[in-house]
Amino acid sequence: MKTKFALACITFFIFLIIGCKQKEETQVIEELKIDIINDEFPEAQQEIKETFGAIAQSLKDGDIDKLISYHAYGPKFTEFKNGEPRNGGKANEDFERSIFGSVTEVVKFEANDMQIAVYGDVANVTFHSDFHLKFGEDLAIVNDQITLLFVKTDSGWKIVHEHHSPLKKEDSK
Repeated sequence: MKTKFALACITFFIFLIIGCKQKEETQVIEELKIDIINDEFPEAQQEIKETFGAIAQSLKDGDIDKLISYHAYGPKFTEFKNGEPRNGGKANEDFERSIFGSVTEVVKFEANDMQIAVYGDVANVTFHSDFHLKFGEDLAIVNDQITLLFVKTDSGWKIVHEHHSPLKKEDSK
């Protein structure tokens, strides 16, 4: 009788332990919901601000290879500028090397009304440029609406699309 009682107690405890284990394993884990449209992603926004600052610094330093390194050139890269047809990575790189490689001084490089909208590993950066660039003695002022589309890669945020269009000048009445 003692053996049956001991066996019954052991069996009861085994079922009790198994039941608790199963209950433990079936607990619902709440997923953190990400609202890709409305969440701000402040850490990513800061990374992009720093990347933009590094892009500006590469221009000021005349380090065109560094400037180019912030682009992800490939078959998906696109650019619109000055109302012309879309071009790709090769045309963009050639243009940037030619134009920015000729800058002798960055007098002013401001991105006004900048907005950084992060959508996970993609970010849309829009601003109004107020760039004053010297080419020898000639000063070029660039006041454009600019959109830069960034994608997060293993080596940081890279530009995959650029759009430049002239910013409408305010009437001086």
